Amino acid sequence: MKEGIHPNYREVCFLDLSNNFKFVTRSCVNAKEMIKMEDGRELPLYKLDTSSESHPFYTGTQKSVDNMGGRVERFRNRFGKTTAAATPAAE
Repeated sequence: MKEGIHPNYREVCFLDLSNNFKFVTRSCVNAKEMIKMEDGRELPLYKLDTSSESHPFYTGTQKSVDNMGGRVERFRNRFGKTTAAATPAAE
């Protein structure tokens, strides 16, 4: 491998700002802040708006399209009949 052309791949602490969940993984992301971990290591800190701990898809709080208070059914009732009614009139 050539020297000086590869990014700085190191351990980084990611912090979810919505619930203060922290996890450490290897990354080459640019971080401006440092954090002192419980074990004494000083790692670069990268702040996230959401992670798997707070995202609705992973926490099971995401709403399905079918559970939106009958909106899909109302749409089908309103526009499904107009296309079916237009077909016999065209013949």
